[in-house]
Amino acid sequence: MKARYKEIVDEYAAAIRLGELTAGTRLPTHRVLAATRRISLATATRVYAELEKMGLVSGEAGRGTFVREISLPAGLGMDQQVVATDVVDLNFNYPSLPHQAELLRDALRNLTTSGDLESLLRYQPHAGRQNDREAIASWLTGFGLKPAAENILIVNGAQHGLTVAAMGMLRPGDVVAVDALTYSGFKALATLYQLELAPVPVTSTGPDLNALRQLCKRRRIKAIYTMPTLHNPLGWVLDHAQRREITGIAREHDLVIIEDAAYAYLAERSPPPFALLAPERTLYVTGFAKNIAAGLRVGAVVCPPAFRPAIERAIRATVWNTPSLMTTLVAGWLQDGTIRRLESLKRKDARQRQALARERLGSLDYVSHENSYFIWLPLAEEIRAEQVVRQLLNQHISVSTAEPFSTAPNVPHAIRLALGSVSLDKLKMALDKVGDVIHYQRYI
Repeated sequence: MKARYKEIVDEYAAAIRLGELTAGTRLPTHRVLAATRRISLATATRVYAELEKMGLVSGEAGRGTFVREISLPAGLGMDQQVVATDVVDLNFNYPSLPHQAELLRDALRNLTTSGDLESLLRYQPHAGRQNDREAIASWLTGFGLKPAAENILIVNGAQHGLTVAAMGMLRPGDVVAVDALTYSGFKALATLYQLELAPVPVTSTGPDLNALRQLCKRRRIKAIYTMPTLHNPLGWVLDHAQRREITGIAREHDLVIIEDAAYAYLAERSPPPFALLAPERTLYVTGFAKNIAAGLRVGAVVCPPAFRPAIERAIRATVWNTPSLMTTLVAGWLQDGTIRRLESLKRKDARQRQALARERLGSLDYVSHENSYFIWLPLAEEIRAEQVVRQLLNQHISVSTAEPFSTAPNVPHAIRLALGSVSLDKLKMALDKVGDVIHYQRYI
């Protein structure tokens, strides 16, 4: 015979899936459910916990339990999906400038006349070729680093860099301190590698460092994952004092620091990176997807000499080496100044897009950096993020909810807008529709 609480779970699940209980519907409180169904309060709590585990409802402290939007496609979050040609993609960022294809054509043409094409067909060192690593080392001096080429390992993009950092330095079950809102790709990696993410509350200017200290005292934290220079999705740049304090916490508790610098090129004159402040324990991860193009899967990990063997083994186990055709192209552009020029142009482009957002979303409170390619838009208490996303998708605009970025139990109602993947005309139109949908939701 089916347990009583299971019958109630099945009843609610069927009603939600059939559309009888629509997204955003507030369910009875635990006490009301217990009284009306003549079950204990503990059983009522178990019913809602089961529904939440099924992805059908979400509980919010102080507000209640709500039916979730279950018809959203998986791509509106952590997983990249094919976007229809008539959909304006404000979900994923792949900023590109109009003339980049010509740069690639010229680079490939020059490569065909080089004298050592055959070497590109062979296996390369796991960490990458020496001259390519030297080119990356020189480029990184512009970010306040002074790395030796032998401490740079070339990887297949920043996401692969994060993966080998985790594989090399962590083990399944290890606990990593992360911001309560963080990069969705690291969440995906942690799930796959069975890492426990311990959320640190966030403030308007960075993580709550008192909370981080207390967390490290309570839990056996192994590492901290951080984006100090242009945080994704919140856009902050930690100041020097914050970085010093985090460095002190990491040394006190012997933490590995995984520093994600994927968007660091957009922030000018930022404080020194952790790789300079705590070089003995920091893995600095960067890539060339955002400042060049997403299709060029080249990145780099700067690591202490003691960490290098473990990171090299992880590279060998996953890809053996980054394809030398790609690394040769990137190194050439590093050496002739092309990447510096692209970075400057993209900072200008991002500022223009942020200005457009201020113009079109001026009446809404949102969080961003003046040079960033994304916006974090918290929603008013009465507005459900899933409903906003669904309405925008009905108008052929794809955005993300907060769920892919949230590591805390209570997911805030907010949306993230990626500004860098569409033309300015399409962006203007899409931002107008975002504002219209949010204003409509506020008054229905």
